[in-house]
Amino acid sequence: MTKRFLSEHNVEFEERNINQNPEYVSYLRDHGFQAVPVVEAQGLPAFYGFRPDQLTKIAG
Repeated sequence: MTKRFLSEHNVEFEERNINQNPEYVSYLRDHGFQAVPVVEAQGLPAFYGFRPDQLTKIAG
């Protein structure tokens, strides 16, 4: 749902798939995350899950 939201609002994003690149699991754990998706955007604190309130801020 997060990817769909970003795509529908024409927000460019880089997907880092933990199934294809398991090294990202360590990165996420090191930053305190235990669930996906994790969204990192400049100027906002990182968050996980489908968060329309936060995604709307990214979409502007």
